[in-house]
Amino acid sequence: MNSSGQVSTGQMTTHGLVSLKFRLTELDEQTMQPVATLLIYMAAGTAVGLLALLSRIPAAPLAGALLGAGLLSMSGRLDSADWPSGTRTVLEIGIGTVIGTGLTRASFEQLQALWRPALLITVTLVLTGIVIGLWSSRLLGIDPVVALLGAAPGGISGMSLVGAEFGVGAAVAALHAVRLITVLLVLPVVVRLLTPMTFGNS
Repeated sequence: MNSSGQVSTGQMTTHGLVSLKFRLTELDEQTMQPVATLLIYMAAGTAVGLLALLSRIPAAPLAGALLGAGLLSMSGRLDSADWPSGTRTVLEIGIGTVIGTGLTRASFEQLQALWRPALLITVTLVLTGIVIGLWSSRLLGIDPVVALLGAAPGGISGMSLVGAEFGVGAAVAALHAVRLITVLLVLPVVVRLLTPMTFGNS
């Protein structure tokens, strides 16, 4: 400040630079914090997903990643993940591509021979899923969307993404994970018990 009480140009410039530096630092912190949060979630999901491979069940990495990231999120120690725009679209395209590459000419030929049972099974499973979903929603008081998608006869990855479109992806994934694990543990035992009886009676 000079003798007349006015602020000099040099002082104004210094103050402006300090203010700009402070704003840039604050902006960097605001930008880096969501990125760091995402990296921590990804690390937790990756670690538990890789450990889940030891179980040798289908979709084990997906179920493990869901468990790792889900437990961390429910702990409340981190803010909710703010994924970049378009992340879900990329995942949907990736899963669709993986499923699509599994449809071979042999699969199409088998479908031509088995289209009647395939249609019957599909319609029965869809209708049964709708009935069970609505019944569970009314009986247990849970969200009808969660109940319907949780009872739908789909894979855990696909149905989780569908649920995410309605904002209930985690709940739907949890229901399908329980279903998948239960089926994988119980169904082989049932098949082993029923197969000798079936062949013995034939």
